[in-house]
Amino acid sequence: MFTTIEHWLEPSAPTKTLIDPLFRLLTSLIFIIGGLGHFGQHDVMLERMEESPWARTVNMIGDPSLMLWLSGIAFVVAGTTLALGWMTRASALVLFATLVPVTIAIHVVPDTSHVGPLFKNVAILGALLLIFARGPGAFALDNRTGQVGGAM
Repeated sequence: MFTTIEHWLEPSAPTKTLIDPLFRLLTSLIFIIGGLGHFGQHDVMLERMEESPWARTVNMIGDPSLMLWLSGIAFVVAGTTLALGWMTRASALVLFATLVPVTIAIHVVPDTSHVGPLFKNVAILGALLLIFARGPGAFALDNRTGQVGGAM
């Protein structure tokens, strides 16, 4: 019975092909929009960083304002290249490497109101790993420039 349901739900080949760019685009939107927020709501985000139990560690690493600007740039640039499927694996890796410390600094806190956002980020990290492992898929600029082959 479950096999029949799974078979019935299997998307057609054209639908599977459209999933690739949609997956990249939908995953990238949180980075593009969030990265723009690093610029537009810079002071609000700095306050959140200061309230984090990791604030001292963040300050030891470097200037929080500068790190916020740099992470915003990484999110917008790598989010855009991910959406376009250009340098897809590098984009996924940059986003992953940027999201891990942001997640730790902001969401790994004793406040239970952060559980949802924490696991949202964990799910996004999983999506980035999937994109990194499977490559750009269909309708990606990587496929046109010959940089990366293979479909998702």
